[in-house]
Amino acid sequence: MADVTIVNVEALGTPLGQYSHMSRVKNASETLYIAGMISAGEDFDSQCSGAFRQIGAALAAAGAGWRNVAQFTTYLVHSQDIPRFMAWRMREFPKLFPDGKYPPNTLLIIDRLVQEQFLIEVQTVAAL
Repeated sequence: MADVTIVNVEALGTPLGQYSHMSRVKNASETLYIAGMISAGEDFDSQCSGAFRQIGAALAAAGAGWRNVAQFTTYLVHSQDIPRFMAWRMREFPKLFPDGKYPPNTLLIIDRLVQEQFLIEVQTVAAL
């Protein structure tokens, strides 16, 4: 089993949200690169919840869980959704990561996703 250690670097200051500066992975026998997950939904929160449900299903299919996540890359279509994303993470990440150690996350604002209806896509790297 991989030892994924989530680290904040003091010299970099306090992260601005539910993420950490770095993941250190030791003894990984396998790395998972999970494609960006999207989910249909009527609003941002439902799409965000659906995307993370799909990530959870992909992790489980590989015999992994949230503790195996080394990094997220999040794509948002609207910069106005940044506060919604941060609020969703404040509410839901303590359930997914009860130890309070949140994987690094790169947040990008892009023109659009594969279909106009989608507001968020989340790509994941995990280690086993």
